[in-house]
Amino acid sequence: MFEKILIANRGEIACRVATTARRMGIQTVAVYSDADANALHVNLCDEAVYIGESLPSESYLRIDAIISACKSTGAQAVHPGYGFLSENETFAQALTQAGIVFIGPPAAAIAAMGSKSAAKSLMQAAQVPLTPGYHGDNQDPLFLNEQADIIGYPVIIKASAGGGGKGMRIVAESHQFMQALASCKREALNAFANDQVLVEKYINRPRHIEVQVFADTHGNTVHCFERDCSVQRRHQKVLEEAPAPGMTANQRQAIGQAAVAAAKAVGYVGAGTVEFIADSTGAFYFMEMNTRLQVEHPVTEMIIGQDLVEWQLRVAFGETLPLSQEQLTIAGHSIEARIYAEYPEGGFLPSTGKLEYLEFPPHASFTRDKPVRVDSGVRKGDLITPYYDPMIAKLVVWGENRLAALAHLRAALAQTHIVGPRTNVAFLTRLLDNAAFSQAQVHTGLIEQEKSSLLPQSTPPSEQAILLALSHLLSRELADVDPRDPWSTMTGWRIGTSAKRSLTFTHDAGELAIVLQYGQPHRVSWILAQQDPATQTSHTFDFFNVDSSLTVRTEKEKFTGQVVAQNNSFHVFVQGRHEVFSLQDALANAAQNHAEESKLTAPMPGRIVAVLVQVGNPVEKGTPLMVMEAMKMEHTILSPHAGKVETVLFSVGELVTEGAQLIQISET
Repeated sequence: MFEKILIANRGEIACRVATTARRMGIQTVAVYSDADANALHVNLCDEAVYIGESLPSESYLRIDAIISACKSTGAQAVHPGYGFLSENETFAQALTQAGIVFIGPPAAAIAAMGSKSAAKSLMQAAQVPLTPGYHGDNQDPLFLNEQADIIGYPVIIKASAGGGGKGMRIVAESHQFMQALASCKREALNAFANDQVLVEKYINRPRHIEVQVFADTHGNTVHCFERDCSVQRRHQKVLEEAPAPGMTANQRQAIGQAAVAAAKAVGYVGAGTVEFIADSTGAFYFMEMNTRLQVEHPVTEMIIGQDLVEWQLRVAFGETLPLSQEQLTIAGHSIEARIYAEYPEGGFLPSTGKLEYLEFPPHASFTRDKPVRVDSGVRKGDLITPYYDPMIAKLVVWGENRLAALAHLRAALAQTHIVGPRTNVAFLTRLLDNAAFSQAQVHTGLIEQEKSSLLPQSTPPSEQAILLALSHLLSRELADVDPRDPWSTMTGWRIGTSAKRSLTFTHDAGELAIVLQYGQPHRVSWILAQQDPATQTSHTFDFFNVDSSLTVRTEKEKFTGQVVAQNNSFHVFVQGRHEVFSLQDALANAAQNHAEESKLTAPMPGRIVAVLVQVGNPVEKGTPLMVMEAMKMEHTILSPHAGKVETVLFSVGELVTEGAQLIQISET
């Protein structure tokens, strides 16, 4: 077996590979950029080599720097993870020429599947079902528009060299095609250095089914069954599960055989994923083959009881596959939820910042000893930067069946507490509770279909959350009390009465005016002010701390939650919800200046990739003005009203911070 390998990646997947390598007695070398100098993957590996600046093009995409790191450390092989150079044939060839083993498929297989259009031709020859579309080399925009008209709308434009949901646009009508094509090509060029696209018929309510395949250098090829990856936002997966719900034995056999045929058609070696799109009848069509390990590989590991990274290392070293097709069986059900730093209610925009608090549920790694597994590349105190994918962790659960797995995942999400950047934890909880998902009525448009319930603009805080925030505030004040000093007691004693105190909290749902009336220590009455004074009622509660949790007792119930305080903000975790209350500071609010509507600001930190207007241009409400890119995703800035462009403050290529003014428009 290899004595030392280099991991040409970062974050969660670099930590994942390092953990398996350590268990196998293999030394590991990490590479890192400026932004990752103190990253978890750097600490987990035996050695680490600096390879450049924070932008991927200046570090993780530098083939020369990675090969140099291999030579300086004596690494015999390179594991590319996923993303970055994992599907780059030039990288695979360069490693081979340098006498370094690429832990992945041959460069020829990467080349064959790296172009979606070329892959379609190979699959057609291998008799793998294909979706109707244009997969040729003619990239003239007018010609592509004509092909889309012939195919019939809706169509989907895909980056030919793409993957991971990048460089994809759904087009509903012909007049929308050219703008969508331009955006798709820009994103593809930025992500893959190749703006060639293909156009296919968009199947309504499709399911995204993929099959894990594995092949060795001795002629053995197997599939490790299928995963359902239909639940997506912005063409990127959110929840994945294995096996695919509702799949019959005949369908499983057919799609598995098709995936093996696809792998054999290109002389595949190592781990790969053949992706299919399935319609409501169960018919499936080849979409693409990802010539690498997938983000969602843990759900396959959990149902077959195997470590697929170990398989990769053994196959790359020249060993045969550990199991034959007949020896591979499915046990139970597994679901993976991707925890992202993003703002679901704001269009899933990425979020950045310091992880001020980070707590995961009790978990195990790569085994079923516990129902929960956590794969992560960050710790409390780490920064989520705009340079890379905003994934914080993957929660992976296993159960005897899908119902049991769903119960484990609900519990795991409720025990996942994150303070800092916005996250999608609450969104994922709502998704699990959605009737369509819980009944396995999944398709790639599910989130859009259910967005009214999945993406509420704001919801009133629960009474439990309010009382936990109040209790934490009061317990923090009680901590400063000297029990020997009668003047510092918190009983609120007054001659003939007790003290009252008015507080105002701000919350996503608005302001909360609260009146407290003190009683004995730890016992307080409270009133939540209503518009109609006649509806106001007074309730009594007391509280006490147990370890890191806070327990509140009222006249009708007792409950426990966790509160993380940051200055005058209280992050409350209770009943699977994360509520944030800020104690209002009248002086600060009076001094706050709200931005005028005409001053368009950056909704996230990122880079300007297109400026679509010039000073003096008239615009209508909804006119595209500028395109930003952050964390591999594009966001178009639209005009909020009709008017004239007065100022354009940034140009293409410039970096902007969140909240920076981008454009000023006069109102007409």
